[in-house]
Amino acid sequence: MRKKHFTLIEIMIVVAIIALLALIALPNFMKAREDAREATCEANLKQIHGAKQQWAISTNQLDTATPALSDLADYFSTSENSIACPAGGTYTIGAVNTEPTCSINGHALP
Repeated sequence: MRKKHFTLIEIMIVVAIIALLALIALPNFMKAREDAREATCEANLKQIHGAKQQWAISTNQLDTATPALSDLADYFSTSENSIACPAGGTYTIGAVNTEPTCSINGHALP
């Protein structure tokens, strides 16, 4: 009896199909990862904005006062008491009456 083996052509076709599927899936994966980073950054900005409001009320500050990020640490709901942009950007806190911003283009409060 003869054993059946895959030919080189059959193996090359399978590898080509896998490569084609990877080329199709990779951009979608990259976009999903960037969308997740942007959503996380937006949630962080909302949390910073809320923390600024809580800080101003609890310390009797005017809405033109500008807290440091360290001043807001006790008002974050994260266990580390700090917040960082998942895409490596930096947050600008600003005054209580302004919205915080991120240095990454497109990462902003709605």
